Amino acid sequence: LFMNTGFQAPGRPSMGSWVTYGLGSESDNLPGFVVLQSGPRGPRAGNSLWASGFLPTSFQGVPFRGKGDPILHLRSPEGITRERERKFYDTVGALNRARLEATGDPEILTRLNAYEMAYRMQTSAPELMDLGSEKQHTLDSYGVKPGEASFGSNCLLARRLIERGVRFVEVLHNLNFTNGTGWDTHNEGQLKQHLLIQEVDTALATLIDDLEEKKILDQTLIVLATEFGRPIKFDGRGGRGHQSRTFSVVLAGGGLRHRGAWGETDENCTKPIANPVSVPDLHATIHATLGIDPHKELFDGDRPVPITDRGTPIRQLFA
Repeated sequence: LFMNTGFQAPGRPSMGSWVTYGLGSESDNLPGFVVLQSGPRGPRAGNSLWASGFLPTSFQGVPFRGKGDPILHLRSPEGITRERERKFYDTVGALNRARLEATGDPEILTRLNAYEMAYRMQTSAPELMDLGSEKQHTLDSYGVKPGEASFGSNCLLARRLIERGVRFVEVLHNLNFTNGTGWDTHNEGQLKQHLLIQEVDTALATLIDDLEEKKILDQTLIVLATEFGRPIKFDGRGGRGHQSRTFSVVLAGGGLRHRGAWGETDENCTKPIANPVSVPDLHATIHATLGIDPHKELFDGDRPVPITDRGTPIRQLFA
């Protein structure tokens, strides 16, 4: 949760919510913030990882499934025509607008917008998820397998979402636990970690090349991050524990001045010794890359809330 919001305290908006609130979306038919999951086993924290906090719920992440219908219950029951749907949404909309005028509740406006978005997504979302128009070479490069939702297929879907104007896409990796443990490689889970690394390497390298070929890499910031790192020592059963003081994050694209590794740890990777970067600093860097003032404050009622927890952008990464 700390990596997603940049704050230790609960109830803060996730990064995707901040960004879509600040920059909006360039798509009329898709949400501004989409979450792609690669398997049926979601994170224990649930949608708190992509929640909007005190911002309107229209800015929270919308989970898409990588296989089958992208959003459950989005399709209308058999026999319901688009004309009948339109009448339904218009009737519900009129009732909600009357209630909005009577109460002034801003969440009613969010509900109105959600109904309209659902109507428009019924056409755009299924077409988006159909990868049949992609070249076989592209599918192979991402590691896409027919009928299977994977990190590779979701990276390809992320590119398609970006091309259609979606502002922020979060791709979660290995929620179907390919190696039996996911990235939490305690005990014997370490033995199959190479399967996870291979999947990430293949899809991420292809995504970077794909975005560059389409000339949108400089306008797209890729962030590869985890919630904590791993110590160099192994536990008694061959796995590795948690390490929160030092771990790596990869940034690619976004027009940044990429310069290899930034920051340095001691020889055992237990503590930073040069150019340390905090989680709020990472968030501030991402915001600055997107043209958002990382020191900006919003209001939760009457209480001012900074969008980063006093984070400072890494200026050396900017061209």
